[in-house]
Amino acid sequence: MKNFPRVFFKAKEENEVAQGFPWVFDNEIASVKYFENESWKQSSLKDCCVKDGSAVEVYTKAGGFLGTGIINRTSKITVRMIGSEHADKIYENLSEYWLKKIHSAASIRRLNYEQGDSYRLVFAEADFIPGLVVERYCTQDGKVYLVVQFLALACEVFRKEIISALQKVCSPYGIFERSDASVREKEGLEQKSGWIGAARDEVITIVENGIKLKVDIARGQKTGYFLDQKFNRRTASAYCHGKKVLDAFTHTGAFGLNAAKAGARQVISVDISPEAVELVNENIRANNVEKIMHAECADVFDLLKKYESSGEKFDVIILDPPAFTKSIKMIKKAYGGYKEINLRAMRLLNEGGILITCSCSYFFDANTFYSMIMHAAMDSHKRVQILEKRGAGPDHPVLSGYPKSEYLKCAVTRVL
Repeated sequence: MKNFPRVFFKAKEENEVAQGFPWVFDNEIASVKYFENESWKQSSLKDCCVKDGSAVEVYTKAGGFLGTGIINRTSKITVRMIGSEHADKIYENLSEYWLKKIHSAASIRRLNYEQGDSYRLVFAEADFIPGLVVERYCTQDGKVYLVVQFLALACEVFRKEIISALQKVCSPYGIFERSDASVREKEGLEQKSGWIGAARDEVITIVENGIKLKVDIARGQKTGYFLDQKFNRRTASAYCHGKKVLDAFTHTGAFGLNAAKAGARQVISVDISPEAVELVNENIRANNVEKIMHAECADVFDLLKKYESSGEKFDVIILDPPAFTKSIKMIKKAYGGYKEINLRAMRLLNEGGILITCSCSYFFDANTFYSMIMHAAMDSHKRVQILEKRGAGPDHPVLSGYPKSEYLKCAVTRVL
């Protein structure tokens, strides 16, 4: 049995990890015990000689075993948990261990998705693989592409085993890496992107809800496309037949295209990015909805003001903005931004109009989100019925004890 280092919590600091939270922060650690020169030594986290990227076993202050993680003293998240087993059991066959994890993630998706669907195959900590995001894109001609992100040292050190497991489970036509997020720098890692193996087309066409969508996996936001809203787009489309629809923060035009397919009378899709609008126009042409739908390059905040001044009205408005806050410190500012766009959207709706409004920021939690809707309604002198409270699809599971995995809020509302 290998003598793996042991990390001990301070008194009463282990409760969250015991409940399923997958991170151990530096200020929660009392000491580290490690084997050196044929004997055990114990020191503070700062003074220990354990190499970043090493496996460590995590214990309560009293010595109760909690699981195995990967240590990284470069990060405030000092240990990311990778399993509830002892480290020697994990390391006796690493290839098999990661193959089982990838297979487990894939098998649960196959209950809700067809072979030709695109979906998130691995959702990091929520699938017990910290820092790893894998999107599975299936093109209209049946080729499977994987877009992978190694966002933490805890998965980076198992890169070889994880890629091998993905190849065995998914047999992909191509694998593109998008580890170009700034969070890697907090982990002491350089940003990187590019093909793993043979180079393929970087712009692909997938089919979602019967709609053709071009996805730029090399240059699109994050991993190229937001798969988490698939079922929310389909739900939103049910309210759009014969209606005039505004699709704000459109990105690829997906909400608007679902509306057009459902028989909307007119769809205006808006994004501030010229590159995004160009892609939306390509998607409009690919789905033959040019007579119904058009894309506009504009700042949504400014456009909503302009529409209000000119007396423009809509039957359905969809707000799917990027995260207005990525830290708890910015919640107050984010609240103002969310409230403004929702307030103005409510004023732009015809009587009984439908507002589908979203937030993808974990820090802007559900209570804050629905409070914002209430106060936006008050200030716009409207009454709002919440018809549905929705979240991400089943390919984005929520891990009990890890609230960060429940990040997406999508409210279907009726404005009176």
